Amino acid sequence: MKRIFQERRQAFLARCVKYSRYVLNDHFVLVLLVLLGFLSLQYRQLLDDFPVQVWPVYILLLAVTAFLFFAGTTATYLEEADKYFFLTKERQVVEAVTAASQRQLIIWGLVQVLGQLLFFPLYLKLGLPLWGFLLYLLVLTVGKSVLIRSRSASYQKDSIFQWDWAIDREKKRQQTILQFFALFTRVKGITTSVKRRPYLDVFLKLVVKQPRKTWQYLYLRAFLRSGDFLGLTIRLFMLSIVVLLTIQVSWLAAGLVLLLDYLLLFQLLSLYHVYDYQYLTRLYPIGLEQKIRSFSVFLRGILYGVLSLQILLAFFVLMDKRYLVILLVGGFLLNHIYLAIKVKKLID
Repeated sequence: MKRIFQERRQAFLARCVKYSRYVLNDHFVLVLLVLLGFLSLQYRQLLDDFPVQVWPVYILLLAVTAFLFFAGTTATYLEEADKYFFLTKERQVVEAVTAASQRQLIIWGLVQVLGQLLFFPLYLKLGLPLWGFLLYLLVLTVGKSVLIRSRSASYQKDSIFQWDWAIDREKKRQQTILQFFALFTRVKGITTSVKRRPYLDVFLKLVVKQPRKTWQYLYLRAFLRSGDFLGLTIRLFMLSIVVLLTIQVSWLAAGLVLLLDYLLLFQLLSLYHVYDYQYLTRLYPIGLEQKIRSFSVFLRGILYGVLSLQILLAFFVLMDKRYLVILLVGGFLLNHIYLAIKVKKLID
């Protein structure tokens, strides 16, 4: 059993390493280096010119502490068929889950300590002595251990291993990781689900039900219900808002917003194939050119809507208004030049 779970862990890690080269490409690494340098400079300025009102610092440290404390899930590497083929080996599976919880405590406990050490100068500025900080780390580590042990205990109920719950939890963990890589490249193995959101049905009325707009209606319906397209759009849009509100360097803020728009466009391209499993759509009396045109129009509508809100906010927060033109030109190039090239490749 140990060998089986070890092989699964190595296979998944090798898969993540393969996808990571698409994430850490030259352009993205350059952006990360610029962003890291900017954050380091801002951190140094914060320490040199510490504010009189310290409540924002307390909020920052509280948010970081909460994030580091609750971060991490147990990597069990259970699969759907295990509840049938490993049922007689339930005791060994429980031991494997316990070992996975111990690995989680070591890895994420170390991440928590390193993350807190990064903000150690802020604790000193707030008047916390060294021995108090070490005691604080000890309390957080003990609390992390209790939290992980309680999560590990939840895999069993009345001494019975919860196979369905454990498998579903592991599936969600792996899907979360793969969806991150899917922001940069096409990833195999991502499952999609359909969930009706009745409160969004009003947006379906934006597309008139006419034969020439059949695919626009279907794409809008899929955008609102299938997979995580809507959630991804909202998350990337909110992240761009945070960038505009927090980064005072106009060129860097505009560049990061365009990068987020590029990631959004790249991810939404997979919407084109969302109905490929429906072979009856091929019987529609609508040509392929109409489908392509509807897909391009729909994506441009979503992206221009996001870009309009970004430019509206940037007009009030950017120090250098010239970069509004950069945002507009960059959005135009993404929505017309880049989108046209990618759609052609999708068809080919």
